[in-house]
Amino acid sequence: MLRRRWPLASKVLVAFATVLGAFAFLMVRGYQDRVEASHPAVGPPVATVTAATDLARGTILADDMLRSSDVPREFVPPGAVADAGSVVGRVLASDVDAGEILTRSRLAGSGVGPVAALVPDGLRAVVVGSGLPPGTLHAGDRVEVYATYGGGRPHTELVASDLEVVRILNDGMASGGIGGSTTADPGAALVLLADPDAAARLAYARAFAQLQIAILGPEPTATT
Repeated sequence: MLRRRWPLASKVLVAFATVLGAFAFLMVRGYQDRVEASHPAVGPPVATVTAATDLARGTILADDMLRSSDVPREFVPPGAVADAGSVVGRVLASDVDAGEILTRSRLAGSGVGPVAALVPDGLRAVVVGSGLPPGTLHAGDRVEVYATYGGGRPHTELVASDLEVVRILNDGMASGGIGGSTTADPGAALVLLADPDAAARLAYARAFAQLQIAILGPEPTATT
């Protein structure tokens, strides 16, 4: 049986295709090596805990507020929390956005209550009745407090100004900044941040006068 011999032109084409294939392989391999060299290694995945939704400072963390996810080691911030169970029941010392990795620096000290966690050094948390209709105030608003004194010389005076509302209490139950509503209901009380002098004036006025709340508008936005 006679074997068919390839024409010279076919042999040349096969050899040329083989050379082109090898050249293409070397080009792709070289490109891959350059890409890998230009991107440093991000390391193995590391377990982290992220916020399932936006969380306000003062929130007491619960299981349904947290998510577990693996993140390349290079992108894990210092102090990242690795186990959600280890922080359930702890209080946030600052706001955390949805999807943000939770770190130890965002947590109040262990054993710190949800109100104490909101009080910066040098300030006090003072509870003042509001008597405002629902939806009037939210945590983060700023107010003034006036006192009206009776007796022989009735008068009204400004007790304290530019106080931040950090929590809203309703019948002794917290509702602002702890995963619930942040608005005031009728009869609700406001937790206000005040310096020691203002806290003393508020305590005196609360004992001897009728208090009224004046709501301040937002601070003007700086323009360039």
